[in-house]
Amino acid sequence: MKIQHVPLEFRHQTWTIVEPFLNAELEHAQGDYTIDQIHMLVTTGQWMLVVAVDDDNQIHGAMTINFVTRPNDRVAFITNVGGKFIINQDTYSQLVTLVRGFGATYIEAAGRKSIVRLLSRFGLTEKYTIVGAKL
Repeated sequence: MKIQHVPLEFRHQTWTIVEPFLNAELEHAQGDYTIDQIHMLVTTGQWMLVVAVDDDNQIHGAMTINFVTRPNDRVAFITNVGGKFIINQDTYSQLVTLVRGFGATYIEAAGRKSIVRLLSRFGLTEKYTIVGAKL
């Protein structure tokens, strides 16, 4: 499995393939954003689109990344990920190399306890728990 970013000029062509992967995870986002909003953020270049492809260039998963510059780090914040069996040591290593190439010095993700357990295998540690309430 290879991890690669989708250049801006190919995001419209790729969208129909990756949309089901990204949409499947939205049930856990509790209304943070819709698939249409993700589409807009991806196709305008505000979020990076990354895909997991096999040797035949078939897409098996996708993720979106928002880069945030903080005082001490440029953070690659994973905003959405969908697909099956796309996260392992090799693909995580490829992702780290990819986001470093875009200037990231730190990687973050928010997720349910199951994804936190999965990502802990690759050295990510729980920083905080996010809670929220609509005002």
